[in-house]
Amino acid sequence: MRIALLELTLHPLPLLEGLPRTAQQIRAWLEPHLPEARFSTVDVVDGEALPQLGDFDGVVVGGSEFGVYDDTEWMRPLRDFLELCRDHAKPVFGICFGHQIMADVYGGKAEKAEIGNVVGARGFDYGGSSVDAFVWHQDQVTHVPPSARVTGSADHCPVGALDYDFPALSVQFHPEYRASHLRELFVRGRDVFLAPQEADEGLASIKAAHVSKDLAAAQAVDLFRKACGRP
Repeated sequence: MRIALLELTLHPLPLLEGLPRTAQQIRAWLEPHLPEARFSTVDVVDGEALPQLGDFDGVVVGGSEFGVYDDTEWMRPLRDFLELCRDHAKPVFGICFGHQIMADVYGGKAEKAEIGNVVGARGFDYGGSSVDAFVWHQDQVTHVPPSARVTGSADHCPVGALDYDFPALSVQFHPEYRASHLRELFVRGRDVFLAPQEADEGLASIKAAHVSKDLAAAQAVDLFRKACGRP
C-alpha cells in the first residue's frame, strides 16, 4: 500500500528550527497502525508535482498556514487533484486545512470563523464518543458538502469531521500533533505569532486535556484498507 503525504506547510522559520514539519508528524502518527504501507512525502508548497493516480493508493492532505481563499500557485492543481481522487475513488484523509479544502472542492464552503483563532486542546464529539483533540485553526467548514455527513463536532466547531459518500474522511483537529510539539510552538511563538494570552490559555488547555496518540488513526486505516480491498 502506497500512501502519499502532501506537505502544505512552509519550511519552518528559524524560530522553529528543529521541529518536525507536518508530513513527518502525520507519518509518525499513522505508520504504527498501517505497517504494510510505504509512505512518501510530496512537498507541494515547495513546487513538487502532485503524484499521478497510479503512483499511490491513498493520500493524506495535511494542514497549512494558508486558507482555501488564498491565491497560491499550488492550490489550483491541488483542487484538480482532489477532484480526480474523488472521480477515481482514490481514498483521501484530510486534516485541518485538508478538511477545509476538501469541503470547498466537494461542494461545501470553508472560511474564517467568527470565533477567530483557536489553539490548544478542545473537546469534540467524534464518532459517538467524547474526546480531547489538539487544534490550531482560524478557519472552519461553514457549509457541509452535499456528499458528506458530519461525524464530529464541538461547541466552537460545528463541522469538526466529515465522512463522504466516496472514499474520503476529514477532521478539523490535528491527530498528528503531540503535546510536547504544541507546547514548544506556544513557548517559541509567544509574542511572535501568538498573543501572550493565547499562548497561556493554549498551554493551560494542553495540561488539562487527555489526548490519545491514536486519535482518528483507526478511521484513517479503515478508509485506506477498505478502498484497497484489504481487511
